Amino acid sequence: MGRRHPLVFVLALAACAVLAGAKSLAAIAEWAADAPAAVLTALGAPSREPSGPTAPAEATVRRVLQRVDGDALDAAIGSWLAARDRDRPPPDQEPGGAGRRSLAVDGKTVRGARRADGTQVHLLAAMTRTGLVTAQREVGSKTNEITVFRPMLADLDLADTVVTFDALHSQTGHARFLVEEKKAHYIAVIKGNQPLLHQHLKQLPWRDVPLLGKTRATAHGRDEIRRVKTCTVTRGLDFPHAAQAVQIVRRRRTVATGKVTLERVYAVTDLTAEQAGAREIAHRVREHWGIESKIHHVRDTIFAEDASRVRTGTAPRAMAALRNLAIGALRLTGCDNIAAGLRKHGRDATRPLATLGIT
Repeated sequence: MGRRHPLVFVLALAACAVLAGAKSLAAIAEWAADAPAAVLTALGAPSREPSGPTAPAEATVRRVLQRVDGDALDAAIGSWLAARDRDRPPPDQEPGGAGRRSLAVDGKTVRGARRADGTQVHLLAAMTRTGLVTAQREVGSKTNEITVFRPMLADLDLADTVVTFDALHSQTGHARFLVEEKKAHYIAVIKGNQPLLHQHLKQLPWRDVPLLGKTRATAHGRDEIRRVKTCTVTRGLDFPHAAQAVQIVRRRRTVATGKVTLERVYAVTDLTAEQAGAREIAHRVREHWGIESKIHHVRDTIFAEDASRVRTGTAPRAMAALRNLAIGALRLTGCDNIAAGLRKHGRDATRPLATLGIT
């Protein structure tokens, strides 16, 4: 005879297992099978005397994660992380930052997961400057990220938050939505999908604009220097609420080969020069590019997300959401080495409960 397990219990158990390093549905079930009775009870397992609490079988875990409401799960995890992020002291700001929070929006394909029609699962996420994913949505197989942008951000409190995004989302509707409806700010990268605006930005007299910011960073085998210029826009830029134009020159050298590449990136922002100077804008753009290393790279290298064979129903998205929760929960404890944090939590079944605040 089968056993019934509360939905909240199975999800809480899966969250703890992923925080302990579980990378698959089978690994979640194995962690549950090894968990002490006291841990199962704390997670909400029903007590069945005299045998005590029992862990769900792998088939049960699989069915739950395949059928769970992905939007509801992402919203619950995002709200949990956002609430704890708001309770933290404001991060250090560049001059002129005025304590504004940042939110970087970017998409990622879960390469090992395919839907029944053969298309790959693609997720759009929003990450705070502290590396917490506070919103995530799946992009349907017959649409693209643009249609998901507003629904994903609709329920978030974005007042005075600076939202950054790549050229795909540099849409006039997105800019109006952020400034007029959400009372937020934006920094929008402009490329060839906005040809007239891109050409206008390129033709601005940048040689006459003084260099106001320069940064250098070495990571992933690359040495990169970024030079930033900004200028106030008084007229002519056909983009809602645009107040400043931005030019970022990226000189990148591959350490192993010595190859040098030069790229000019243009952007617009509704932030005025009084609200944000070149250094601040460069800082926020750099943080936006950090979503690759803080979230995508971690999920790929530490959780082996792209190699995962989880592919049925909502399970790929649910596993991505649980990985976001694990990464965010560790960062909230001050842990920057995610791999070490997972190993630590894997050595003691009670540690995930403490980190997630389960008593």
